[in-house]
Amino acid sequence: MESKNETNHQDGPSRRSVLSGITVAAAATAMSVGPSAVNAQLPKFAPVTYWNKEYVVMKGDVKLQLYRRRLTAPAAGQAPLPVVFLIHGSSMGALPAWDLQVPKHPDAGEYSMMNVMARYGYDVWAIDFEGYGASSRTKGWSDIKSGVADIETAVPLIARETGQQKFHFIGSSSGALRVAAFGIKNPNRVDRAVLGAMTYTGKGSPTLEDRAKDLAFFQANNTRPRPRSMLASIFTRDKPGTGDPRVAEALADMELKYGDSVPTGTYLDMTSKLPLFEAKDLKCAVLVIRGEFDGIATEADLLDMYSQLPNPDRQFVTLSQTAHNLGLSWNRHTFWHAVNAFLSMPKPIVSV
Repeated sequence: MESKNETNHQDGPSRRSVLSGITVAAAATAMSVGPSAVNAQLPKFAPVTYWNKEYVVMKGDVKLQLYRRRLTAPAAGQAPLPVVFLIHGSSMGALPAWDLQVPKHPDAGEYSMMNVMARYGYDVWAIDFEGYGASSRTKGWSDIKSGVADIETAVPLIARETGQQKFHFIGSSSGALRVAAFGIKNPNRVDRAVLGAMTYTGKGSPTLEDRAKDLAFFQANNTRPRPRSMLASIFTRDKPGTGDPRVAEALADMELKYGDSVPTGTYLDMTSKLPLFEAKDLKCAVLVIRGEFDGIATEADLLDMYSQLPNPDRQFVTLSQTAHNLGLSWNRHTFWHAVNAFLSMPKPIVSV
């Protein structure tokens, strides 16, 4: 079951401007300069038409919604593009997380990671996990293990549609935990993995320490309230000023169309079951990337995990003046730059 539509976005940077214009030196301090000055330093926008297609796969009786974006439609005989699979976190579905639009404020700039990665030349996919977005609402908890099963259900379709057997994965927050767990279980399907805004053991995390106060609720309920105020707090809880409050409103507008509650499973996992995987078992190339002010994990916790990764093809990046919301912050261009640099890293020519 699938449907296709084409769209013409006027608010995204051209591929050339993304490739040449994104640098970490372009960051601005939002509290003092405001959105107009920030956006003046971001890549210039140009109209682009994307090819889009939506798919549905079934995990038993559970409908899972998939989204796909490219610059142009696939054509017979054309070499397949590298595939990027975007994996959302605990509090929002695929489109608010990875394809956010800010229609009330055209000057807000580009916030769609799907647009950006399509411009970089990828075949971009995203998924709504069970209980999120347009996927089935069930009595399940949609924990990390369930998310791995969702990805496993989607992968054969993506392979068939794209001609690629291994994909790049980008996971944010609990989405990064899903990516790592999937990669350990399915190493033949993961090329390079970006683990963003994640936690490992949770030791020393102020966010998880505060969240654990509600552990009894998470244990007793398969869903949790997720009102507008909670979505807005993602932009302010670690460091006010690292994101545009207008974008927080747009995120809430987009996400609350799907309801004001989400599954509890990943919160239960992160407050009572960490670590959910052993870093030594993740064999693919890995980028661990976090914001300077992110409270979901300490840098020491993530560096400990990083030191245990067995593949020497690995990177650890801290984005300055950024908190938990890497792709939805003022300085999101630094995230785009670091991710694409890692995913497009050339292979070594000489082995010794």
